[in-house]
Amino acid sequence: MFVLYEDAGKFHTGRVLSEAEASAQVELETGKRVKVKSAHILLRFDKPSPADLLAGAQRVAAEIELALAWEFAPEEEFGFADLAREYFSAQASLEQQAAALLRLFEAPHYFRRAGKGRFRKAPAEIVQQALAAIEKKKQVQAQIDGWAGELAAGQCPDAIREQLFRILFKPDKNSPEYKAVVEAARSTQLAPLNLLRQAGAIESAYQFHWKRFLFEHFPKGTGFPPLEAPPITDELPLAPVPAWSIDDSATTEIDDALSVQGLGSGTVTLGVHIAAPGLALAPASAVDQVARQRLSTVYMPGHKITMLPDAVVQAYTLQEGRDCPAVSLYVRFDEATLAIQGADTRLERVAIAHNLRHDKLDATITEPWLEDPSNPEYEGDPVPEPAASLRPELSFLWRLARHLKGLREVVRGKPETFNRPDYNFRLVDAAGDEPSGQEQVEISVRRRGAPLDLIVAEAMILANSQWGQWLAELGVPAIYRSQASLAPGVKVRMGTKPAPHAGIGVKCYAWSTSPLRRYTDLVNQWQIIAAARHGRTAALAAPFKPKDAELFSIISSFDAAYSTYNAYQAGMERFWTLRYLAQRGIQELDATVFKEGLVRADTLPLVLPVMGTNGLPRGARVRVRLGAVDEIALDLGGTVSERLDAEALPTGAEDDGADDDEPVAGPLAIAVDLSEADAGETPSSAPAAG
Repeated sequence: MFVLYEDAGKFHTGRVLSEAEASAQVELETGKRVKVKSAHILLRFDKPSPADLLAGAQRVAAEIELALAWEFAPEEEFGFADLAREYFSAQASLEQQAAALLRLFEAPHYFRRAGKGRFRKAPAEIVQQALAAIEKKKQVQAQIDGWAGELAAGQCPDAIREQLFRILFKPDKNSPEYKAVVEAARSTQLAPLNLLRQAGAIESAYQFHWKRFLFEHFPKGTGFPPLEAPPITDELPLAPVPAWSIDDSATTEIDDALSVQGLGSGTVTLGVHIAAPGLALAPASAVDQVARQRLSTVYMPGHKITMLPDAVVQAYTLQEGRDCPAVSLYVRFDEATLAIQGADTRLERVAIAHNLRHDKLDATITEPWLEDPSNPEYEGDPVPEPAASLRPELSFLWRLARHLKGLREVVRGKPETFNRPDYNFRLVDAAGDEPSGQEQVEISVRRRGAPLDLIVAEAMILANSQWGQWLAELGVPAIYRSQASLAPGVKVRMGTKPAPHAGIGVKCYAWSTSPLRRYTDLVNQWQIIAAARHGRTAALAAPFKPKDAELFSIISSFDAAYSTYNAYQAGMERFWTLRYLAQRGIQELDATVFKEGLVRADTLPLVLPVMGTNGLPRGARVRVRLGAVDEIALDLGGTVSERLDAEALPTGAEDDGADDDEPVAGPLAIAVDLSEADAGETPSSAPAAG
């Protein structure tokens, strides 16, 4: 005897070897023996053979019209043999009964299962809905097949082009667009990104990187909701001395300015004046919510996405010719020894006399010009006004900056040595605010530690460390940056407790000098304002109290956003460096080995993997023949064509700024170091330090 039975939703046939009351021992065609429950046995027969019965039933089942079977089926529950007798004839054959079973089982939209071999027909409205869904699924699958065919043929359907970034980076795996790409990638044996590139989905490498960044981090666009800058209502006194800022020409968010008083009196007062949006903006206000969402200005060559709307920035920026509200730190120094004699913080209005632009002055404001301000016979290029009239003040600040740097180096345990330059990117023929990616790019060197750079950097470090210590003494919580040591792998961390910053060489460090472009600085400014107003009771009056969970939330969000923004900036700088090579037809360049398999270009901000460096020591200089550029992956390799020196870099001469984790690729694969912008390590697309 043979049987047909169901097991886990599948039908099998076999020969009965033995049978008990509740089960049977069945031998399958493969020779395998299985134990089958009696309740699972649906048909018993002596002929035909099991294989022939199942094959014949499958052929007959394909011919059964489901709509007609549904019409013949009784309203009450029925068995498959009952339907076979209604559909075929009262003497339905064994093969027809098995066919009815198979067909009923595979059509749940027509017939609901009510038990082993038992069914009940679905209501008419459910059938109609199911048929409509099946038809729609067929149409969708046909669309998927069509799109996949187009992609394989090198053409990109508009629907897939519109979903490009979602498909690649945040896919809905049930969407037909995604399924079409998967199917085409499988059939062509290409990676999805390469498939889409070949199909023309990516028309511009620059737009690919830009739109991907917006898709992931600014899905609603970079525009701002309608916002007005709240007025500062405090009656603020006017500072006793005018101030001036030093920034890049592209800087619109002018956060900081400097002043000097008392030259020649024995006590000189340095004023660090910071724009004061914190006097007008309140935590949880409409403007604050926007700032907290963005957390920082995003910089890139030729463009930026500001943390605050331009109208808000212009209301509080330290624009020349205006009396601007400011949070001012005055530090008194002994003019001879430069020892700090005291410091105090004031909320005031400051007359901004000048907005100096270091990119227009770095070439003329040099060390010799600053060394002896009383010497009128300086032979270098003339310094333009109004900077020339500030020669005594700038000379004192240059002397002070070197002194403060020296004090920090003592704490660090070793001097800051920056053998690598910073680079400035300029897009020459940019047509609008947002680059197209086709602009001619110029890359120029901006020497680390140039006088104006060092003056601003040291003034900002002084302010951030002084304010950080002051808040700590008053018990007012703030957001601090710290680094336990200079040992390799010890990274900068953010927290709410003051701690030493080994990398900078200060006891504690709280970013407070860029409230228009970094949210942490705005938060710290609120705390500083409370300290300036309330003194010893500031901890009770400050917006953020000790152990405030909001501070930890801000730190976490800022760390993630700031790292992401820096990564994007590094990627875009790499993109424009690759464009620079292409635009100038550069096929070889000189480089220095800084890690096995990696070199750093000597005159460009470029790190790349190079074949032929195995066995070469760090610091070895080589000439590299460049390979093909991939502007999507931001990939470039090379091969050593010549060794340019006989010996490696002397021990101890390594660049403090060298980072073994320096990125060699961009937004698709990048490792980023969270640099200390206020310590003179500002990314080259960003404004000057401070």
